[in-house]
Amino acid sequence: MFGGLTGLTDPKGTDWGERMLNTVASQTIRHLFTQSESVEVFVRCYPSSKLLQGSIDSFKMSGRGLVIRRDFAVEEMSFETDAVAIDFGSVLSGKLSLKQSTQAIAQVILSEVGINQAFNAELVKKRLLNLSLPALTELSGGNPVSFTEVQVQLLPENRLQISAKADLNNGEIVPLSMTVTIGIERRRRVSFKDPKIELDGVPEAQKEVSQSLSVVLAEILDNMVDLDRFDLDGVKMRLNRLETEGQKLIFSGYAEIERIPSSA
Repeated sequence: MFGGLTGLTDPKGTDWGERMLNTVASQTIRHLFTQSESVEVFVRCYPSSKLLQGSIDSFKMSGRGLVIRRDFAVEEMSFETDAVAIDFGSVLSGKLSLKQSTQAIAQVILSEVGINQAFNAELVKKRLLNLSLPALTELSGGNPVSFTEVQVQLLPENRLQISAKADLNNGEIVPLSMTVTIGIERRRRVSFKDPKIELDGVPEAQKEVSQSLSVVLAEILDNMVDLDRFDLDGVKMRLNRLETEGQKLIFSGYAEIERIPSSA
């Protein structure tokens, strides 16, 4: 085995050490996700003798059809590092451990379908159901208010069309509709700004309360999507930009990787 690590190549010219690293890394990364359609890992380490000192030249991962924390679907995710220091002993035991933290260029693509599915996740629903904010209870006669049936449609120029229903817990259900502009704040939070309330499809008797409820929902969403709540253990995402493209929402930025997480 050590002969392979110090220079043996296969007929295709692929270094044996790189192939072993790719296998170990693929197995490790795949276990980060609750579900994955495909995960491909490319580790560059030449010559393989550098691996004995725990040094690799680059690390690249690309995945499709991923699910994080059982409920959050990611259509595509990729990240790539420069030189990385790893624990050689961990590779021999079939695992991948970092000797020191590193940064990776990252891109995450969410689908419109996946975004809408996320609104059924417990982590999200608990922030939308049975709310007793003063701005809501003033409209419901003191009852907690729930926002349900939230649907998002991606629009050009980083705009979202959002529809929902507000249950005032007094027998009244109020339809809501608006468009918002999404952006990035402090490199980790997705903001929902400039809400444009749409009342054309709302019954005349409910238009005023629909307007007020929509404003509150926009404020709740604006404070909801903080990436630190969704990070894998040991990995923090930081965003530089986002853009809507058809039925996809594309994030680009970097990942701060302190350690390889053990699971999703």
